Amino acid sequence: MDIAKKKNNERLSSKRKLIIAVIASLLVLGIFAKNPLDNVVLYKKDLLISEVQQGDLAITVDGYGKLVSEKLQLITTLTQATVAEIILKPGAIVNKNSVIVKLANPELQFALENSEQELAQLKANLRQLIVNHKRELLTEQAVIAELESRYESAKLKRAAEQTLVEDGIVSELTFKQSQLNEKQLKQRMTILTRRLQQLSVVHEEAINIQDERIKQQLGRLNIAQNRLDKLHVRAGFDGVLQRLSVNLGQSLAPGQEVALIGSNQELIAEIKVSQNQASLVQLGQKVKIDTRQTIIIGTVSRIDPIVEQNTVRIDVSLPKTLPESAKPQQNIDAEIIAKTLINIKYIERPANIQSQSSVYLYQLNEGQNSATKKSIMLGEKTGRYIEVLSSVGKGEQFIISDLSNYNATNITLN
Repeated sequence: MDIAKKKNNERLSSKRKLIIAVIASLLVLGIFAKNPLDNVVLYKKDLLISEVQQGDLAITVDGYGKLVSEKLQLITTLTQATVAEIILKPGAIVNKNSVIVKLANPELQFALENSEQELAQLKANLRQLIVNHKRELLTEQAVIAELESRYESAKLKRAAEQTLVEDGIVSELTFKQSQLNEKQLKQRMTILTRRLQQLSVVHEEAINIQDERIKQQLGRLNIAQNRLDKLHVRAGFDGVLQRLSVNLGQSLAPGQEVALIGSNQELIAEIKVSQNQASLVQLGQKVKIDTRQTIIIGTVSRIDPIVEQNTVRIDVSLPKTLPESAKPQQNIDAEIIAKTLINIKYIERPANIQSQSSVYLYQLNEGQNSATKKSIMLGEKTGRYIEVLSSVGKGEQFIISDLSNYNATNITLN
């Protein structure tokens, strides 16, 4: 029993010593954290050092986004149909006559054949109408010719009887009957001649009416043919097939989406910038678009007034002629040149530093073997650089590594 108690006491003593050692270490670290050494030694190779530069500095706004087609066309079905064949898939380069999908609708084929038969019947009716008109004209002309013959005979008879009446050979009554007959035949000829002229006008109008019927039916036939042709869904313009919304065998209702076509050369850039920097962006500003393969210079063309998820959407117009590497839906980085600061002093931006702020930086001495802590007023920032508003000389060097844990006024550099 005495041996067991001795062992337990030894264990408790060891634990107390360990706890005391940990507490002592923490106290030492705390003392050093609150009261760092006045003379700190650092290695230059482990530090980031920036030299004060002077000149023009472009203030830029960074963004990200993608290239999108400036021209888009949504293709929908004209009539009810079934997807019979899929020719092209998304990503395919198309021209205006490229067939994307073939649809099927037997009713459209039946309607086309009916329209063709009706058109053929109307054309046959027109030919029959022309034949009938010719027959009627010939009949009327024959009647007039017969009357002309009878009129000429009556005129000759009346002329002969006129001499005989004077000689008393023919009675006055017979002569007057001959005159009356001549007059009546002449009147009938006049009436039939007018009737023949009117009949020609009537025939012409009837033919015109039939021609109009043929034109109307031809229009219906063209509509039926067009609907049948639309079953071969075509792109409509040169571009790229961005989206295909149908599957093989799918039944489609009129107006249902089939595909989305976008231009592959007429592109714009849709980029997003931080809400905090959006106020610097204005229409007409130049934009450097980085496609990871080439740089394209564009112009801010639209600024979305709505903030979404702390970002603002910016549309950038691009040149008409673009590099072959530029493709729709391609991810890009963007740098908007908001303004240019003229003849200023600037350094590389220290970590975690905001614009229009005052910070402490260590300035290297001439021998670059030590650095002195100095308060620096900073102005606007852009990319890697930030404006220096304090009085510093061009070429002076500052440590831009994060040394916020050091309170020493001077540090030694090895």
